[in-house]
Amino acid sequence: MSGGAQTAPDGGLRCPWGLSTEDYLAYHDTEWGKSVHGDDALFERLCLEAFQSGLSWLTILRRREGFRSAFAGFEIPAVAEFTDADKERLLADAGIIRNRAKIEATLANAKVLADWRPGELDDLIWSYAPDPAGRPAPRTVEDVAAVTPESTALAKDLKKRGLRFVGPTTAYALMQACGLVDDHLADCVARGAGA
Repeated sequence: MSGGAQTAPDGGLRCPWGLSTEDYLAYHDTEWGKSVHGDDALFERLCLEAFQSGLSWLTILRRREGFRSAFAGFEIPAVAEFTDADKERLLADAGIIRNRAKIEATLANAKVLADWRPGELDDLIWSYAPDPAGRPAPRTVEDVAAVTPESTALAKDLKKRGLRFVGPTTAYALMQACGLVDDHLADCVARGAGA
């Protein structure tokens, strides 16, 4: 879908991707681009963005409660304690995406993050938020990047610290979803509502 903001059923302008399903519209209006803080909350988003790799975000969005249930609410200390039996349970769980590499990366990442000080993941991720004054508002979806120098640097830093399945595109999707950048189109009613 291309072009600028489009009129939603309520008459307001939205990013075109947010109008394709009711699930997307709710996510677009209430979550995407809003500031997310907290190690567990950011761990959840990091994991879900990794699971989304190669798939539609809608697939992940519609299974998010299944993911939360399967991964102990994405509480880092709890997931870090998962065993091989838990991994086998996850591989059999139809409520999530049963991709062995993504599941193993999630468990390995939790083990790494469990050794970090409280707030360290939040501080690290947010340290890569670019200055909003240097970013013009995108007018069309073609103006929205998939990768930026900041997302490339964030992915490199996370990998250097032992995290897996985090590339520059995944890092940028995380930055968009968690409010580090505001990629709502210039005319979208959600633009600037990230706080």
